[in-house]
Amino acid sequence: MQSNYYSTYSCINIYERPSINAKISSQIIYGEKFKVLKKIKSFLKIRTSYDRYTGYIKNKKFIKKFKPTHKVKTLKTRIYKSNSFLPFSSEIEIIKKEKNYAMFEKNKWVKQKDITHINKKEKNFAKIFKSYLNCKYKWGGKTHHGIDCSALIQLFYKFNKKFFPRDTIDQISYKKGNKTKKKFKLGNIIYWKGHVAVCINSKELIHAYGPEKKVIIMPINETIKRIERTANLKVKRICKI
Repeated sequence: MQSNYYSTYSCINIYERPSINAKISSQIIYGEKFKVLKKIKSFLKIRTSYDRYTGYIKNKKFIKKFKPTHKVKTLKTRIYKSNSFLPFSSEIEIIKKEKNYAMFEKNKWVKQKDITHINKKEKNFAKIFKSYLNCKYKWGGKTHHGIDCSALIQLFYKFNKKFFPRDTIDQISYKKGNKTKKKFKLGNIIYWKGHVAVCINSKELIHAYGPEKKVIIMPINETIKRIERTANLKVKRICKI
């Protein structure tokens, strides 16, 4: 089959198996490109173009031609003439602008202040991560409705047009670093088996933390001790963002 498509839905779940009862492993947000590998009843086996993530999505109406011009730079932006939102890093094609709004589909508008040019970079990773504060922790999630620890990191790279793996196991292999560190600083990424957090200064980190069920800022050393005590996990790697 092997055909490329783009999603024009705010968010689509990627399942581990072709069933809505299967575990959600990741998500596709608006504007993401993917390849259809196989059709299985009402599901499609797909591989995303950005991070080559493989899984199953519900078969819907997708488009083949798409040239994004802008992307969402806020946690979410309301779609006017609709009751839904586009999540951060969604890529859209602006058709026309009027006053403070931009139309990306027929009769679908967003505020211009919530979007930026497709090639715009954002070096302030702490600003992006902090925008997710108190968002619900959700395994496989990638949006304001729910996000997991590895997606929080990956979205920063995706927004800046840089490749970064989806899961922590692959992120650890991708990044070089050390296992121990006496002093932490802004931009240190701390990896455990199955978990990741980022230092926002020398004393605090931010992460989507399952036990707290949300994105939260916590003291670095206390968090390391807590994860070792409660999950019996030690730090596997410390690297720079």
